[in-house]
Amino acid sequence: MAIIHHTTLSPTKLELLAEWLPLRPWYQGVEKSARLAKAGGFRLDDPEGEVGIEFMAVTDESGPEPVSYLAPLTYRGAPLEGAEAGLVGTLEHGVLGTRWVYDGAHDPVLVEQLLALLAGGAVAQAQSETDAPDPTVEVRSEGRGVPAGLTGPGKVADTAAGTEITAGPAGRDAPVLTLSLSRVLRPGTASGEGLLGQVLAGWSAPDGAAERGAFAYLRA
Repeated sequence: MAIIHHTTLSPTKLELLAEWLPLRPWYQGVEKSARLAKAGGFRLDDPEGEVGIEFMAVTDESGPEPVSYLAPLTYRGAPLEGAEAGLVGTLEHGVLGTRWVYDGAHDPVLVEQLLALLAGGAVAQAQSETDAPDPTVEVRSEGRGVPAGLTGPGKVADTAAGTEITAGPAGRDAPVLTLSLSRVLRPGTASGEGLLGQVLAGWSAPDGAAERGAFAYLRA
C-alpha cells in the first residue's frame, strides 16, 4: 500500500513535466516549455512497497488549443539501472528526500502492475488518498481477455501517436503483446482488431467539463 504524503516537492511534478513533455514526439504544442495544470489520474500500488506509481493527466494550455496528456510516472529512492532513457528528473520530497522520477513506460514495476490491472489482479487507487480504491477507473475485458502473469517492458517505442510497449508471458516462444499508452487523451474507448483489454479513466477539461477515455489498452 502506497502512503500518500501531503508535503513539499521541489521542483514540483508539474515543473518537471513542463520541461520534459515538449521533448516527446507525441507532444502537440510548439513551445519549449508547457504550461500545465493537473487534470486527474489514479495510482497503483507496488506489491513490494518501494516504488510510487501514478498515472497523471495534465492539460497544457501553452498552445492555441488546450491538450490533455497522460504522464505515467514512477517515483524511486535510487536510480533505476538501465532506464536512463526514461528519466524525467529528480525532485526533493519533504518526507522521503531525493526521488528519481521516471516515465513509467520504462519502469518494469509500473508496466507489470498496469498489466495486472488489465488482468484483474490489481486495483486502481485514488490519486491523493492512502488506501482508497478509485471506483471511477474501469477495466474492460475484450475478446479473449488479458491473461495473468504478463511481464514487461520489452521494447518501448514513442511515436507521434503515443507509446507502445512489448509485453507477454514468460518464455522464449510466448506470444508478444502490445501495451499502448494514450499519451494524448481523447474521449472514447479503444477499438479494433486484437483488442484484449483497456483501462478507462477520467480527467477534467480546462472549462471544468468531465472527460473520459482509454488511458491504456492491450492488443494481441
